[in-house]
Amino acid sequence: MKEDMAYILLTREQLAARVRELGQQITRDYSGEKPLFICVLKGSVIFYADLVRAVELPVQLEFMTASSYGSATVSSGKVHVVSELDDKIKDRHVILVEDIIDSGRTIAFVKSDMLQKGVKSLKVCSLLDKPSRRVADVTPDYVGFEVPDEFVVGYGLDFNQDYRNFPDIGVLKPEKYQ
Repeated sequence: MKEDMAYILLTREQLAARVRELGQQITRDYSGEKPLFICVLKGSVIFYADLVRAVELPVQLEFMTASSYGSATVSSGKVHVVSELDDKIKDRHVILVEDIIDSGRTIAFVKSDMLQKGVKSLKVCSLLDKPSRRVADVTPDYVGFEVPDEFVVGYGLDFNQDYRNFPDIGVLKPEKYQ
């Protein structure tokens, strides 16, 4: 898989160190609470697993599917959500865990929906933030790394379901997705 990368943007060591820092920050911010972490599948699952293990508090875990990409490299603008969380999020401190915020459409839609369902508080933790592509008014509360406008894969992020298990985050060579 490494040969498919134009270059490595973030190494596994950089990722591990930043995830530990995020876990420590969340531990401080939610001291005395029991937050509900919701993984936005599939891209976030590796980051999510590492993050919740870095949080030194009792937590609860849930999962949802939300996407505006399908198999494309750019957002379709239509958000598709699969979730049965309505009863589980009411009056809870919720932390949405996302792999990357690009256009912001997906996370803006999910946040709006959850706020209407009565969460006590709602924060977004995104491994990657690509503000140069933002079209929705959304800013993550916790950010691992701000990244340039490049097509990145690895550590859960994919192109057409491939590269999720690549342990670093790399910029995919254009000929691999064009």
